[in-house]
Amino acid sequence: MENLFFQPGIAQGISFLTPEESKHCLKVLRKKQGDTITLTDGAGYFYEALITETSGQCGFAIQRKWPEQPKNYHIHLAISPTKNPDRIEWMVEKCVELGIDHITFLNCKNTERKSIKNDRIQKIVLSAMKQSFRATFPALNPLTDFYEFLRTDHAATTKFIAYVDLQNPAHLMSVAKPGQRYLVLVGPEGDFTPDELGAALDSGYKKISLGNHRLRTETAGLAACHMLNLVNT
Repeated sequence: MENLFFQPGIAQGISFLTPEESKHCLKVLRKKQGDTITLTDGAGYFYEALITETSGQCGFAIQRKWPEQPKNYHIHLAISPTKNPDRIEWMVEKCVELGIDHITFLNCKNTERKSIKNDRIQKIVLSAMKQSFRATFPALNPLTDFYEFLRTDHAATTKFIAYVDLQNPAHLMSVAKPGQRYLVLVGPEGDFTPDELGAALDSGYKKISLGNHRLRTETAGLAACHMLNLVNT
């Protein structure tokens, strides 16, 4: 399987892999001078390059550049982090593999984890982006107050809030239309409070269901991402 290397500074003329990427390329994969590697800048482009330097960092010369296949929709998931960090990290990894574009962590009334290790999340996102051979690094927002997030302008976005409600028949798959910018709110294990739900509805969010069963927070986030991708297949 072809490996993908990451160097965000290609457009600025940087022609060396980072120390970590260089070690993986030269020591683990045993690439040599003259070998061809594939790179991404995380900004939507792939590059084919020849290895030109192997002493220390891995130097390269770009031979070819091409864009990632564009898509006509955008998925933004705003989700409360779980008490167990492993669960939300697993969800982030899988959502990136599926093709999420933007993730925001929400601090809600019932949120049990009040801090996020942003550096660790960034590494998970990078690894998943390379694993799934993507060329665009998803946008990440740190833990944000729920009401502050509602005040953010998302006017050009179709907005949903996932809420556990037996009287809520509107399934995400039935109400989401293809080719749009989507924003889905997913609450903590204790769900959104009635006040939070009301504030979201007043801000233009539509209450939706993710199915007949009650899902864990991380499962709900992954399900929403997968459903919106299916709507656009």
